[in-house]
Amino acid sequence: MSGNISAANVEETLRDFWATRPRRPHDGRKIAGVAAGIARRYQLDPVIVRVAFVAMALCNGAGVLIYLLGWLLLAQADDEVSAAESLLGRGRSSTPTALTILLGIAVIPATGFFVDGGFTMVGGVLLSVGSIYLLHRGRGQLNRPDAPAFDVGEPVSTDDQTTTRVSPPAWDPLGAAPFAWDLPEPAGTPAATTPAVPAPRPVRRRSRVGVATFGATMVVLAGSLVASSYSSWFGVEHVLGLLVAVLGAGMVIGALRGDGGRGLLWLVVPMSMIGVALTSVDFEGIDSDRMGNTEARPTSVEKVEARYATSIGEVDLDLTGLPNEGSVTTEVEVGLGSAKVRVPADADVTVTCRTELGSVACLDQKSDGKDSREEVSDNGADGEGGLKIVLDVRSEVGDVEVSRG
Repeated sequence: MSGNISAANVEETLRDFWATRPRRPHDGRKIAGVAAGIARRYQLDPVIVRVAFVAMALCNGAGVLIYLLGWLLLAQADDEVSAAESLLGRGRSSTPTALTILLGIAVIPATGFFVDGGFTMVGGVLLSVGSIYLLHRGRGQLNRPDAPAFDVGEPVSTDDQTTTRVSPPAWDPLGAAPFAWDLPEPAGTPAATTPAVPAPRPVRRRSRVGVATFGATMVVLAGSLVASSYSSWFGVEHVLGLLVAVLGAGMVIGALRGDGGRGLLWLVVPMSMIGVALTSVDFEGIDSDRMGNTEARPTSVEKVEARYATSIGEVDLDLTGLPNEGSVTTEVEVGLGSAKVRVPADADVTVTCRTELGSVACLDQKSDGKDSREEVSDNGADGEGGLKIVLDVRSEVGDVEVSRG
């Protein structure tokens, strides 16, 4: 494998890991043999693997989730498939079906901890996956399982004897007279042609910049997880900044050496985009308890609510059905999505439109980008008088539009 990190190399490594994934041995196990199987596959001290699982378990249960998945997805030494695959009918596993179902049920609350466990839990899972990836890249060639071989000319065992499979001679390509294959070739029969062997592909010079940088990134992530318990500075956005800095340094070193590092872009770009979003937008207005679209069309002043809000979705408020008298004050708030308000053509409107990141179309005033804000006072086509409306329309991330009906 090349030492350069790229999307293609990652996919290749993950496929090879799955095809040659560790098997859980019967001897030397403490619980289900997950740690012992990993240690035996990559020729490590089992104590080191068990300590790693315990350390990840302290990250809000990340190690517990990884161990349960290993129990389900890693087959035992003498089984055809893993417990999860056996449940799907893909082969035989000695793990009882009832136990497999219980393990699957246990994964559900563990996954819930992954969602609700915060940055420490998510980081622990990412660190575990990254460590397994690096381990397989560095030691995947050790203790690989033997692939079954069966080819032309290989002995074939039958019930009472062992024969040898032989290819037909050139004069009998269809194999119609196998009883005469031992006879010498007739005169003039062209000899069997030997297929041309393609020239081997040139081996690229191995670069260690990508792998070394990825390993350094995992070390920084691990240190940040530990430090986050003692300092609030190690939040998601700051840790992402540290990781991007490490990856960027690796790319610079690879560029100067001229032998790798470009593949790190597939990590740097999405992490940078997430970091920019986290530092540019205030997500405090996004409440997971309020999601979905909200539509309202009140026909009287009394039916207008003081606030219309949604966390993720759209608020569509139509005030064009109100009578041309009285006064209305309301606000529209959206966490992630769009806010649209339509007001009567002749109403006296005082409105503030704002968005942390998005576009604003506030009557005849428009703007877009970060921290867009417009304040408009407009009495409509008939001038001052009639229905008075005071609006505060905002969206954390999305579009804000106030128009006349």
